[in-house]
Amino acid sequence: MLMIKTLIVDDELKSQSTLNKLLEMYCPAVEVIGFANNVESGIEAINKLKPDLVFLDISMPDGDGFEVLERVTNRNFEVVFTTAFNDYAIKAFQFAALHYLLKPINYIELQAAVDRYQQNHQDIDLNEKIKILCDSLSNHHQKIILPTSNGLRIVELSQVIRCEADGSYTNFYLNDNTVLMVSKVLSNFEDILPAEIFCRVHSKHLVNLNYVSQYIKGRGGRIILSSGKEVEVSESKKKDFLKRLKYLAHSLNNAKK
Repeated sequence: MLMIKTLIVDDELKSQSTLNKLLEMYCPAVEVIGFANNVESGIEAINKLKPDLVFLDISMPDGDGFEVLERVTNRNFEVVFTTAFNDYAIKAFQFAALHYLLKPINYIELQAAVDRYQQNHQDIDLNEKIKILCDSLSNHHQKIILPTSNGLRIVELSQVIRCEADGSYTNFYLNDNTVLMVSKVLSNFEDILPAEIFCRVHSKHLVNLNYVSQYIKGRGGRIILSSGKEVEVSESKKKDFLKRLKYLAHSLNNAKK
C-alpha cells in the first residue's frame, strides 16, 4: 500500500500533536513527514518535502492558510483545512470541494477526509480549486465543484437551471441538457448557493430564478422554466419565491438603465 505523505501546518503544538496521534491511530495509510507552525515555515516545508496531503490551519500568527496556498511553488498536493471557527469560510470550502475539519478534530471526520482524498484527489487540479475558493471568499460565485459518481466536476452557476432532491442525492439540471447526480442532499446546496439567484420553491426543488419564464397562480402555484419544465411551488414557499423573483427583476431593470 502506497503511504500518503502528509504535512501538518498548525501554530499550536498541542494541535499538531493531537492530529498526529489521531492519524497514527485511525489512518494507517497516512505517513506524517513533517510539521510547520506558521506561514513561512509551511511554505518552506511544502516546497521542500513535496507532500501528497497537507493539513493546513487557517489562522496563524503571521498570516493564514490561504496565503500558504497562494505562495507555494509546488501545488501537486491535496489540502484539508483545519479551523476552530464553525462558520468561517465553510461555504467557500464547499464551493471549491476543499476539505475542512472543525477543531477539536473528530477521528471519524478525520477518517472521512482521508477517504475522500483517496477517492478523488486526482480529479481536479488544486490551482483550479484555489481559484474557485478565492472567488467564493469574495462572494463572486461563478463556478462550483460537484462530487459526481464519475469524480469531481466543475460547473458554472449560470449553467444550472434547477436542482432536484432525489433521496440523499441531488440532481443538477444544466442548460445543455446534462443531468448530474451529486452525492449530497438538496438542503446542502440551498445553504451554499447564492440566495439572490437560487430559490427553494418546494421540498424537492431549488431553481435558478434567471430561468423562470412564467409563474402560474394557484394555492402554491407553478413555475414554467425556460427549459419547458414545470415545477410546483409549495404554499409555504410561495411568498418568499414571489418576493425574491420581484427583487431579481427589479435588480435586472436597474442594471439595464
